[in-house]
Amino acid sequence: MTVTPPEAETKRSHREVLTAISGLVMGMFVAVISGTVVSTSMPIIVGDLGGDQTAYTWVVTANLLATGVTTPIWGKLADLVNRKILLQVALSLFAVGTVIAGLSQNIEWLISMRVVQGIGAGGLMSLVMIAIALIISPRERGKYMGFVGGIMALATIGGPLLGGVITDWLGWRANFFVGVPFAIAALILIQITLHLPNPNGKVRIDYLGIVFLVVGISTLLIWVSLGGNQFDWDSTTSYALAAVAGAGIIAFVVTEFFVKEPIVPMSLFANRTFTLSVVASIGIGVAMFATAIYLAQYFQLARGATPTESGLLQIPMIVGQMGASIVIGQVISRFGKWKGWMIFGSVLAIAGVSLMSTMRHDTPYVFVAIYMVVLGAGLGMVMQNLTLIVQNDTPAKHLGVASSNVNFFRTVMGTVGVTIMGSALASQVTEHITNGFDGFVPKSPEEIEALKGLSSGAVPTVSALPERIRVIVESAYGHGIGDVFLLAIPLAVLSLVAILFIKNKPLSTKNAAEELREQAEASAIEVAEAEIGASATGSIATVHAGGSDGSPATGSVAVLERPDDEERTR
Repeated sequence: MTVTPPEAETKRSHREVLTAISGLVMGMFVAVISGTVVSTSMPIIVGDLGGDQTAYTWVVTANLLATGVTTPIWGKLADLVNRKILLQVALSLFAVGTVIAGLSQNIEWLISMRVVQGIGAGGLMSLVMIAIALIISPRERGKYMGFVGGIMALATIGGPLLGGVITDWLGWRANFFVGVPFAIAALILIQITLHLPNPNGKVRIDYLGIVFLVVGISTLLIWVSLGGNQFDWDSTTSYALAAVAGAGIIAFVVTEFFVKEPIVPMSLFANRTFTLSVVASIGIGVAMFATAIYLAQYFQLARGATPTESGLLQIPMIVGQMGASIVIGQVISRFGKWKGWMIFGSVLAIAGVSLMSTMRHDTPYVFVAIYMVVLGAGLGMVMQNLTLIVQNDTPAKHLGVASSNVNFFRTVMGTVGVTIMGSALASQVTEHITNGFDGFVPKSPEEIEALKGLSSGAVPTVSALPERIRVIVESAYGHGIGDVFLLAIPLAVLSLVAILFIKNKPLSTKNAAEELREQAEASAIEVAEAEIGASATGSIATVHAGGSDGSPATGSVAVLERPDDEERTR
């Protein structure tokens, strides 16, 4: 037989790589800008729609839950079907969910559309990193991630400020429509510029695993978010929810051992780098989501800032995170050394959440800014590099599922952690407000009306409260938000320990597409050798001449002939 190796792919130039990832960058920009423009106005949105602190938490956690649950599904599909189409579907879902969320008339409507947003975001977060890995080698990826980081910095830093200005001038609904033009541009760019190898494989969806995963995680979040508020922890309702959550998660794990195409292949945990990266991502995810959710509340509810001011006050956090991500990404790409920077980043993350736990409503802003820079720098050094080292130590054929599952565990466990923190915050704020108003006697109709509003449990508009009541509310939120960061400290320490034990494997200089091509070539050669070996068993080989000098023809495979039984008998 004649073996024809796959055609070699020409090495892309720097300009060609930038062109290829332009649509991916725009897609990420849409996801980030659509989230950050809304973040600063979220207290106003929830209050306007009549939501309380639990509803505020669920507006965020519903999105994170949908993102987390669907991330491994998108990743699995990326190993099986057309990746470009998957990206366009994810981007379209995200854009549609965002627009409909802007039309919300009640808190339930908003939460449901946040789920749709989360499904799309799960695809974008997973598929963009997979596509970049297919195009760029781990060693070179840091350089290009620096470019991507710069674009993301623009969206992350400018988003809260833009969202605050839009909210103050046009109302909060306008924030949801900002990303639509960018989503259309991203769809066009992806169609024109992105060319990825198509995976070969029969599509098998683990529907049973999806059901168990959704039931287990959703019930767990409902239990931890409503426990102690809507029902007692030692009540029948609490026990039932805990039992359903535990049964769902156990059933999911068992299912993954037996299905042909599991969402979370248990074999991945045999890889030390993957397992430790998952453990490390838990603490990082909690710290990341906690700051994203509670900083806006801190500045608006504990310091009385407007949405615009809140966006400006969060800039140190964003500068620390994106600055460290860009700079350290460039350094890692140049020298190929990653572990020392990730250890340093983990230490900074521990210091950052510890400092954030000391915040109160009257903490000088210069100290708060320093805390944000420290925590942001720690997260920037660790977060994206956890995915990088997993991709570097995973066979290319499992690239999608491995990459997406790191994000999956970070998002899901981060969501669980943030939900627990939100439940603790609601209890803390209620306790501090109750203690603050002990013996308080209203002196005006405005104070009486404000007290009625607070008694409903709705998230207050602090700037509209009378001065005496405002001080008590700001103190309650400042103290409560600071205290919830205490819960993130042991998880941050766990992340550091996990990173210390990750093997310091050098970064590869080959991208995933090149590895897949080499594997295909090696498989073809093995098949050819096996067939030749089978033909040659117990025979005398005869080489058919192909050249004038009697040598085999160039590029041909020697054919081995086996004498028949009659000849062997003679």
